[in-house]
Amino acid sequence: MTTRSVPTRPAPSARRRALPSVRSVFHDALDQQLLRRADGIADARRSPPDVWLRAAAAVCMGELERRWAATQAEDLALLTRKRAPARGEAPPRRVHYLSMEFLMGRALGNALAALGLDDEFRRHLAASKLAPADVLERERDAALGNGGLGRLAACFLDSFAMLGLPSFGYGPRYEYGMFAQKIVDGCQVEEPDDWLRGGGSPWEVRRPELQYEVGFGGRVESADGRRRWVPAKTVLANVYDFIVPAPGSERVSTLRQWRARATGSIDFELFCRGEHVEAGRERIEADILNWVLYPDDSTPAGRELRLKQEHFLVSASLQDIVQRHLREQGRIDNFGDKNVIHLNDTHPALAPVELMRLLIDVHGLDWDSAWAQTHKAISYTNHTLLPEALETWPVWMFESLLPRHLEIVYEINHLFLDDVRRRHPHDHDLLRRVSLIDESGERRVRMAALSIVAAHRVNGVSQLHSQLMVQSIFADFAHLFPDRFTNVTNGVTPRRWLMQANPGLAALIDEQLGATWRRDLDRLHKLAAHATDRRLGRAVMKVKRANKLRLAALIEREVGVRVDPDSLFDVQVKRVHEYKRQLLNLMHVIARYHAMLADPEADWVPRTVILAGKAASAYRAAKAIVRLAHDVAAVVNADARLRDRLKVVFLPNYSVSLAEVIMPAADLSQQISTAGLEASGTGNMKFALNGALTIGTWDGANIEMAQAIGEEHLFVFGLRAEQIAQRRTEGYQPRAHYEHDARLRGVIDALLRGDFSAGDPGRYRSLIEPLLDHDRYMLMADFDDYLRAQREVDALYRTPARWAEKALRNIAGMGHFSSDRTVRDYVERIWSHVP
Repeated sequence: MTTRSVPTRPAPSARRRALPSVRSVFHDALDQQLLRRADGIADARRSPPDVWLRAAAAVCMGELERRWAATQAEDLALLTRKRAPARGEAPPRRVHYLSMEFLMGRALGNALAALGLDDEFRRHLAASKLAPADVLERERDAALGNGGLGRLAACFLDSFAMLGLPSFGYGPRYEYGMFAQKIVDGCQVEEPDDWLRGGGSPWEVRRPELQYEVGFGGRVESADGRRRWVPAKTVLANVYDFIVPAPGSERVSTLRQWRARATGSIDFELFCRGEHVEAGRERIEADILNWVLYPDDSTPAGRELRLKQEHFLVSASLQDIVQRHLREQGRIDNFGDKNVIHLNDTHPALAPVELMRLLIDVHGLDWDSAWAQTHKAISYTNHTLLPEALETWPVWMFESLLPRHLEIVYEINHLFLDDVRRRHPHDHDLLRRVSLIDESGERRVRMAALSIVAAHRVNGVSQLHSQLMVQSIFADFAHLFPDRFTNVTNGVTPRRWLMQANPGLAALIDEQLGATWRRDLDRLHKLAAHATDRRLGRAVMKVKRANKLRLAALIEREVGVRVDPDSLFDVQVKRVHEYKRQLLNLMHVIARYHAMLADPEADWVPRTVILAGKAASAYRAAKAIVRLAHDVAAVVNADARLRDRLKVVFLPNYSVSLAEVIMPAADLSQQISTAGLEASGTGNMKFALNGALTIGTWDGANIEMAQAIGEEHLFVFGLRAEQIAQRRTEGYQPRAHYEHDARLRGVIDALLRGDFSAGDPGRYRSLIEPLLDHDRYMLMADFDDYLRAQREVDALYRTPARWAEKALRNIAGMGHFSSDRTVRDYVERIWSHVP
């Protein structure tokens, strides 16, 4: 099979010639924008930071839109064969990456760096006695995502631009995103994250010429031998484009975001009767689709809103993709040859069904032809091994909102099960297990099964995850389609997560290796030869300390806790979930606290434990863990007997921008999920790329990182996935660990007594008591080995030269974990494959 190489980028010499003119235009245009936006301020040099932000964004957008137009013209020439593929290339295809989340972070710093304008911007600011941070930190994070899934999608957009891949990202344009996390008396409180207040985002490009109708409900009619859906309600999908640049390249990529609008106006008669809310109900219902990412699904209304959001994303995106294809190709029967539609998890799993509806009902293809094109186009990434995390929808809800789509699901299932029945004629249990409809209780549509049956390729996101995926939750499908499953290990963009977040370290690497590593992260491996260089090690630790001072200042400003920048910064920042085991981290903190009180004169390594992350609004156990972190911090931080040698900090409202401050400052990266449950992780990669050492389980991408860095340069602990499976088979008894380990017993008893909850012993009973008898995530089993690994951390930190050596080896081993490599793997293993 031939594979399509990533298109070549403009020659470096051409880019160097272009940049001076961009800088000169930027200089003049920024002055003009400042004067235009100063709102009565006579001297543009004295304009406030918000004006600087808007002015700089406007000037950058002018250049980005020019590059966007050039990129689209280049892609059109490639995809319509006006430029022939290079020798050995397969026919080119445009990639359409569908995701409910794109966690973009701030855009101005990224744009300035990509356009080569950061130095010019700094010089411009100097005249007004402003630092870049004064302006850059005024920008709000785009609230378009939650955690690793959304950040991975954002990294891919960066790599699409860097590699010149014809592509579009598609996602909803949320007004309030996940939520803003506020802490009140130690408890998480969710508030709207109104990131668009104050005039909206300066980075969006409204495309009024593009608009599509998306339907809900209604009925299905037959006419002329064809089925036709007549929705009861429709909304309009409006386009907002977010342009993503790449440094040193004229190429950009596009995130196309959808905003729902009502198709009609208010009901004037109702309004005149004084029924004002009812008069605007259609507009309100459309607006709700864009309010919040992942609405609380603990109620039927919340679940219905999620399904409507997913259909809105898929329908608008597929209509846009099909219309673009027809404009470029003039025919529909080659759709799958020219397009990839990639599903980032099951949230966009309606895509194959909507595509079938469009191809058959709207464009007149027969079923077999439509299915052939759909199967060629669809590919799917799975991100979880937790069965409960695989989306399913009640058949009654599906039928109520999407009646034509349910008919298509039934037909896909019928044909699929007929094929399974022919191949396995007597295995009725297999038919039950693989059916797209779960009949075991309330009838439900299985979205992961639908994605697998429709896709030509299915991938996991780390070697272990992909292996376990075909051995456990998708074992039956892997048996039926052994060639359909593959692996593509995740990666992160070094542009944001090293060059932008940690310029001091990036400059130090430049001094050692030259600048070529910035375009080819694999070159970092050359640092390993210098890992024992004491001078270089001291320089790396000097940069680290400067980053720790910056984080310490942020901690004091945000939560009022003063921390020692020379203490070991022990960091766990990620979505709060029981399998990620923030609770195990806190159990170690309590055990350490007890040990320090028992032997206060011992040579304790000073440690600052830093946590951040959001708990889903309906996830009671996760929210209890957030509260416990604050309760433990309140006790530990106030105990004078510790002499400030142990501090605990929880930073609220975790975001991309906060991560950009935390990760360069971390000494120790906590990646302690229950083995076999973390699909990959990308935070682990970002920390190691910034010189943090990992304490972690043999799980997800931790394994591949250990193989690349050297397992001896990580602190690996805990049961492995196969050992956990064996323990569960044999009958795991967590209470035995409690009875035989005095330290563990001391932690559990303290929590049940209320030592960390102001004498309220019942506060954490529902969180802690299940550990004694069930302990689904194996905290009790891993506790002792976790403490053993933490002692090794302390011992190494006492020897700064050895710690610096391992930090360098971690950085040197991270070349493989660039999202550029990840995207190349997708191109080779998935997106170039036309079945």
